[in-house]
Formats: sequence, structure tokens, C-alpha cells
Amino acid sequence: MEGFDQLTKTISLENYGIKNAKINYQLSAEKLHDISIAKGLGKEASSGALAVNTGEFTGRSPKDRFIVKDEITQDRIWWGDINIPFEVPAFNKLYDKVVDYLSNKEIFVRDSYACADPNYKLNIRVINEYPWSNQFAYNMFLRPTKDELKNFSPKWTVINAPGFMANPEVDGTRQHNFAVLNFSKKIALIGGTGYTGEIKKGIFSALNFILPVYRNTLPMHCSANIGKDGDTAIFFGLSGTGKTTLSTDPNRSLIGDDEHGWTNENNVFNFEGGCYAKVINLSRDNEPEIYDAIKKGAILENVILDEHGHVDFSDTSITQNTRVSYPLNHIENIQVPSIGKNPKNIFFLTADAFGVLPPISKLTPSQAAYHFISGYTAKVAGTEAGVVEPVPSFSACFGAPFMPLHPSKYAEMLSKKMTDAGVNVWLINTGWTGGAYGVGTRMKLKYTRAMINAVLNGDLGLYNYDDYHIHSVFGVAQPRTCPGVPTSVLSPRATWNDDKAYYTTAFKLTNAFRENFKKFEAHCTEEIRRGGPQRYAF
Repeated sequence: MEGFDQLTKTISLENYGIKNAKINYQLSAEKLHDISIAKGLGKEASSGALAVNTGEFTGRSPKDRFIVKDEITQDRIWWGDINIPFEVPAFNKLYDKVVDYLSNKEIFVRDSYACADPNYKLNIRVINEYPWSNQFAYNMFLRPTKDELKNFSPKWTVINAPGFMANPEVDGTRQHNFAVLNFSKKIALIGGTGYTGEIKKGIFSALNFILPVYRNTLPMHCSANIGKDGDTAIFFGLSGTGKTTLSTDPNRSLIGDDEHGWTNENNVFNFEGGCYAKVINLSRDNEPEIYDAIKKGAILENVILDEHGHVDFSDTSITQNTRVSYPLNHIENIQVPSIGKNPKNIFFLTADAFGVLPPISKLTPSQAAYHFISGYTAKVAGTEAGVVEPVPSFSACFGAPFMPLHPSKYAEMLSKKMTDAGVNVWLINTGWTGGAYGVGTRMKLKYTRAMINAVLNGDLGLYNYDDYHIHSVFGVAQPRTCPGVPTSVLSPRATWNDDKAYYTTAFKLTNAFRENFKKFEAHCTEEIRRGGPQRYAF
């Protein structure tokens, strides 16, 4: 819908309480790009992409994400450190302050939608203070046609005011930035932060409540692609595990790289119309599809440009969380529309910095539910202040910050869908081999790709004792051989050459799993509880 602009249709925001604003409605990505540069809010990189700095916040701020506690949410939300309650009167007062702040300003408005499956379509209106934030919404949400816009009726509204600073003592926030979801008013209210990820994750969080509660559909923090024979593969994984890289495959069509729903009709659909990828150390050799997607229309965040506009992707002087957003059509091999059928394989990706998990293993349904709830990966030295050795990191459902319901609800839905659809689930360790971080080496990407291709080609077959070995600590089934992968690599213990050190480290990790899972046990079935690591002691 490039080229459609505000001359075709005018709108009023008076019903939101925003008065006397200069409204730029449905501007093209090109026009928003030009306005950002003209206002000194960004620079054009040599690739043609817009480069912006998001300011104080270069990532999400989970402790400043709130959900309004009311009659819809009070008995359904899993309240706690992840889903922090916000009182109705406090929201109403804060909302009035934000819309008053946006009144009399030049603002940018976009109508769009989420969910590629028309049966689940969610119309969204995004109201932005900055033009490049509105261009981000163009990239990341699905884009209506002119005909769809004529009678467009938004179901949810995102109000995004990075320049508005809350007063914590008065407004009920923790600090000056905030992202508040109100399910009764169907509003995501964001202020005090320019980080664009808050916009897309606000709607993702809303869908993570709406779809399971009202539509019996499983929302997933995952990427997905589809093969030439119509088989869909799903990739769950936290940041740095390879979710975007491994799903962007020249031999398979990309459905999406981050957020999907799995319906009762056994379809998998993308929530989004674009990708939001990390670009730290990006190179064309390793990730050509993503590298080539960075062109006019894309937005680079918090990267460093030289005097000629070239990006130094290794420069982390602003943040390690450098990003790019771009529409899906910047990738050549995509599925149109972004819907897959017939899910056959699910991959749980983890970067195990302890180097003890097998590089590939097959999970039973109970193990799959356990590992899904656990959402394990590991932090390594340098990723956060104070991290000097590997630290286990758990994020329930591989996306805890965005899950309003108890993780067991999503795990039970996943288990049922796996069983009903006959899906195989695989645990893939993209982390360390031959020892922990600092001793061993990172698993070669070509080996990980070979393992995934072996699964997708049916080369690993069904479990049997001749072809698989049951790991003595984690109880998972690891293949004895895999095309394209040295047999020695498939056994993590064998790569260590020190059995005692290996098992000591392995049991250290199982203890971390069990300690993390304690908070979920009361809500889980006995079958799921039995899916954890074998409880042996060294």
C-alpha cells in the first residue's frame, strides 16, 4: 500500500481526547523516512535504510510493563513480577495526561492489523509522536488495502508518546517510562521510551491473552517456515539462540520470524507483517537474507554509521541490542499469505553455555511441555553487567515477559496440539560443545543447519534404541548419527574428554532447572512434572 497518504482520507482523534493535533494519516514509508530525516530524527544509511537512535531505552523495560486490573483481568492474569497490576483510576489519570500531551502537536496515525489469518484478524490504530515510530508500525503490522481502509474500525489502539515523562509519585508508575495494557478499553499506552519494540510487544501481549481466552488458539513466541511439500516447522527460542537465523532458510518459505498463532484448524499464522531482527555482528556471508533486507524502507536502530553512511555492525557502543525492522516482502522467499498448515516439527532452541545439553535430542510430550514452561538458555560473560561465567536463564514459554496467563495454560494447549497433530518436538542446543563457555567452542552453524535439515527430510526417523541414546542425566533421546554431522559431536559427554567434569556440570544445570520449576509445579500435571531432568546425583 506504498504511496497511500492522508489526502485520501481524513480522521479525527477527538474521541481519544486528542485535540487540535496536526494529523498525518497513513503516510507512506518513504514519506515518513523523508520526514524523519528532515526533522533531524534520523540519517540515511548507505543501504538506503533509515538509521535512528531510540534514546535512553535501547530495549524493553519489563519492570515498567503493567496490566490494568479490572473485571476482565483480575481473575485471569498470572499476577506477579511479570504481569504487574495497574489500578483503573491511575490508568484513567495517566491516559488523560498523555492525550493532553499529544494535543496541539503534529502526530502520525496508522491503521493496520495483526493476524494474517482473516478469521483472527485484529484491527489496530497506532498513534505516534514520532514519524519513525509510525514507519516501524508500517513495517511490523499487516497493511490494509485502500478498500479495507474505507470502513476501517479499530479494535485496539496503541498510543505511543516517547517524549511524555510520567511522574512516578503521582502516576503510579515505577519510573518515567511505562507500557500499560488495558483490556477493557483495548488500549496499549506507551510513554517515556522511544524503543519501538514496546509497540509490537504490546499487541503481542494483548493477543497472548485474547487468543487463548476467547478463541482457543495458542499464541507462540516463535518463528515459522514451510517446505515445498507444505510441512510447517516452528522454532521457539530466546534472544541469541538462532530463531531468526535458522527459520530464514533459502529452501523453505518464511511465514514469520517472531509471533504466531496455532489454530483449532491446525493452521499456523503470523501475527505480523514484518521482521525485527538483531543486527549485532551481522554479515552477508552468515545471514544473506537479513543483510539484503536492509534497504530503503528498513529502519536501523542504535547502530553506528561512518561518514559515508556505512554501518559497523560490530560496534556495540550504544547497545548490544542493535536492531532492524523491515516489511516481510524485503525477504525474497516468503509465504504469501503468512499462513502455514500441517505443522510437523517443533524446535526448541537453546544456547547452552554450560555445554552439557546434546546438540539435538527428541522430546516426549511430557518433556516438551516441561522444557516449554522452562524456556531455558544461558547468559554468557559480557551480555550483562556482572556476568563473568555462564548463568542459566529461564523464560517461561520462551517469552515470559509477554505471557499474561499462567505458563501452564500455554503448555497444556501446546501438549494437546502436539498430540492431536502428531508433531515431533526437538531440543536444539546452538550453544557450546567440548566444554562450557570459555573452554569449549560454539556449535558450528553448519552442523545445526544439518541437524534441522535431517529432521525436516525425515532422516532421523522414529525413536528406537538402535538409533537413539537416552541421555543419562536429562533423559532425552539423542540420535547416534546424523547426516552432515560428525558422530562425535552428537554426544556432549564425548566432546569433553573428562567424564567427571561433564557430569558435575550437567547436574549443576539440572539443579537450576528444578529450582526454576518449583514455582510452576503446583499448576502442572504429574505428566508435565515428570518431563524434567532425571533426578540422579553425582
